[in-house]
Amino acid sequence: MLRMALRVFGAILLALVALVGCQSIRHGGNTPLPDPTAETLRIATYNVHYIILGRDTGAWSLGDWERRKGPLDLAFKDIAADVIGFQEMESFGGGSVNDVNLTLDWLLANNPAYAAAAVGDPRDFPSTQPILYRTDRLTLADQGWFFFSDTPDVIYSRTFNGSYPAFASWASFTDTASGQGFRVVNIHTDYASLSNRIQSVELVVDRITPWIAAGETVFVIGDLNARLGDQVVGILAAAGLDFAPVEGATFHFNRGINLFAAIDHIAAAGDASLAGPPFVVRQKYDGEWPTDHYPVVADYRLGTAR
Repeated sequence: MLRMALRVFGAILLALVALVGCQSIRHGGNTPLPDPTAETLRIATYNVHYIILGRDTGAWSLGDWERRKGPLDLAFKDIAADVIGFQEMESFGGGSVNDVNLTLDWLLANNPAYAAAAVGDPRDFPSTQPILYRTDRLTLADQGWFFFSDTPDVIYSRTFNGSYPAFASWASFTDTASGQGFRVVNIHTDYASLSNRIQSVELVVDRITPWIAAGETVFVIGDLNARLGDQVVGILAAAGLDFAPVEGATFHFNRGINLFAAIDHIAAAGDASLAGPPFVVRQKYDGEWPTDHYPVVADYRLGTAR
């Protein structure tokens, strides 16, 4: 009986390993990024996971940050985006207001060609979803935020079902060479609650609809915790956003395991068109995974109505 049970367990284990292997292939693959060009605008989104300030060792600790900060900088340089929105760029020390942001400070110190938008005094501006931009090409025109809440303009207000605060940050830019303007809305929806996700993107639609109606080019990027074809994505698409057709996994469990289709997305409305297929950068840097998500990258031509 014991021998038979062990055989059954072994068969199940082999089947699971085979399934993971197949899914890793199906939802994996990495096409090298092309060099950016002056004729296109490179937009990217990247969930970099928060740091737990009170934890010295273990997953997402200060010690773990020391391991992954170099690889994260290498990934940032490899992406070479004109604009990149981050999610979970937080050094969590308890509570909503924290003056420490190790990841933001590290990337800015090591990449002087960039500045941060969608940041400010954390008492007045939630700064854990910054949007970094290349200052030799873009000028920051405005920035703001709203929370996924019944009181969206109250900072750090809890989500619709009372869960932890979640929000959208945004920034508008002018391309200094062409004079063309655009807005980037950076969002991160609740992974655990579908109702929160639905109400969150409905609020995003309410906020972006007047901008689109006024003729603005608007990009919505971020970790939607939803796949193409899901209801959450469908609500945004119905508002006029065209989603880049991201293929394969963008979340990998911090181990390069590619089980699920993309949950990180880039979408656009207005005078912007994809210059080619989007890219998901699925690779280690300096032998390490920088975080548990892959960056998603897309090149757009501005001033080209679809």
